[in-house]
Amino acid sequence: MRSTNFLILSIVFFLMACHGEEKQLDPWVSYDETEELQANQDHPVKRMRFKRIQSQHSDRNTFFTPFKEALLQFTEEEYNRLKPLILEQDILSIQTQVQQGNLTYEKLTLFYLYRIYLFENKRDTYLNAIIALNPEVLDQARAHDKNRAQKLSHPLYGMPILLKDNINAIPMATSAGAAAFKDNFPSDDAFLVKRLKAKGALILGKVNLSEWAYYFCQGCPLGYSAMGGQTLNPYGRKVFETGGSSSGSGVAVAANYAVAAIGSETSGSILSPSGKNSVVGLKPTIGAVSRSGVVPISSTLDTAGPMTKNVLDNAILMDALVGEDQEDVYGYASKPIAYQGLDTIRLKGKHLGVIRDFEEDSLLQNAIQRIKAAGAKVTFFDPPEVELKLFRRLLDVDMRADLPKYIQNHAASNLPFDSVQDVISFNQKDTLLHAPYGQEIFQRIARETLSQEEFSDEKQNLMRLAKSYFQAIDKYDLDAVVSIDNNTASFAAAAHYPALGVPMGYQSNGQPKNITFIAPSRKEQQLLELGAAFEHEMQARKIPKLFQ
Repeated sequence: MRSTNFLILSIVFFLMACHGEEKQLDPWVSYDETEELQANQDHPVKRMRFKRIQSQHSDRNTFFTPFKEALLQFTEEEYNRLKPLILEQDILSIQTQVQQGNLTYEKLTLFYLYRIYLFENKRDTYLNAIIALNPEVLDQARAHDKNRAQKLSHPLYGMPILLKDNINAIPMATSAGAAAFKDNFPSDDAFLVKRLKAKGALILGKVNLSEWAYYFCQGCPLGYSAMGGQTLNPYGRKVFETGGSSSGSGVAVAANYAVAAIGSETSGSILSPSGKNSVVGLKPTIGAVSRSGVVPISSTLDTAGPMTKNVLDNAILMDALVGEDQEDVYGYASKPIAYQGLDTIRLKGKHLGVIRDFEEDSLLQNAIQRIKAAGAKVTFFDPPEVELKLFRRLLDVDMRADLPKYIQNHAASNLPFDSVQDVISFNQKDTLLHAPYGQEIFQRIARETLSQEEFSDEKQNLMRLAKSYFQAIDKYDLDAVVSIDNNTASFAAAAHYPALGVPMGYQSNGQPKNITFIAPSRKEQQLLELGAAFEHEMQARKIPKLFQ
């Protein structure tokens, strides 16, 4: 009898213990990556011979802590139910699902959080795309659901967006990928983030980047930062480069971690990762999108821009971003972007100029055949030989002055740095941890002696030279110049010309490649119309196999 009673009591206590045991998310466990690193030391691309993959500064488990309960309740069955409603869908289609009652903004946000957790928490699928998640985003999504009837006035309402981590967005830190800025918690949003929020966008989180927007170390891997580790390409993890410096933005959009992302470009930093990750990337005219509250390289050439899965979403996002910022020296009042009707625009009657250096590219050849078949005219031309000799020095001069301005006006008040030299000194305390690939570019910037004022004439000369590179636009009455990925990005940058990259296919090894359209300043609408028409003909983008 006693043994029976003891058995019953044991069962009761066991059941009580099990009932009281709190369910946990499967944790990310860091691992010894020595073999992985060694395997990449013979990679034909030197920048792919990594020294680090995992971040030494952040714990991704903390990303999901605010969403623990919601993620534990979100089932795989629900995730699979929502997949066809969200995955690879454009913004207008997602909004239709919400209006029909098949989806809520809370469910949409939770879908992306779950998907990030699902892939980023596994050793064989993680991309190191995420640096931080907004701890308030689920509550904000629920509020958007309650207020939808009163406040839905723009398609971006309720859409989860990721930001490159050089853009201020409270309550998250803005690290620029650097250990020195780990605790940079600004007191206000960047101007462009205010624009996004005004249209109802949800800021889902921050994405990885090439540290200091790839203006820090010489020849280091694209997509590496001390804070985020090494960003990996979803089309070939540790095989293909991610492009940079908006590496995380391109990777996250390609992997469907959010509706869209914001990147930034000084010279190629949107166009490059867009091409490497088969996403649409727009580098706007300087001043169309505010730079206030964005960690700078160059006030002369920096711009933020949208990175999306399709041209329609790019236009919608760009429409939300534009707005004159009085603090921005190049800021101007841009016209709204007309995104309605983009799907009806065709290539017939358009006139494109193709740089002859790219004539032999097989993917571009195929694209040109399709462009011609659609009724567009194509003219091949040789641009003049133009050398932008002082381009790099322009960036050095600007960053030496512009980084202190950001620190003074937009960084956390307790940030213990005032200059590039201060950051260098911090990194020198532990170079293996803070700067494993060195900081050669920062050291060069610190040695620069010229002021921005002294260099002003050279800036104007660079712009004149860069515009001359595109003289074929006027000579042949072109709608746009055609390039590949970021191959002519420096000329577009120095000329202050906008550029749009659109997926055009995949090489035999599976690596993506974009066609790039370049037009004169303030011609974003024209570029988006061209991009939409090209996209209609090609339908080239494919979701990475591992992330379907």
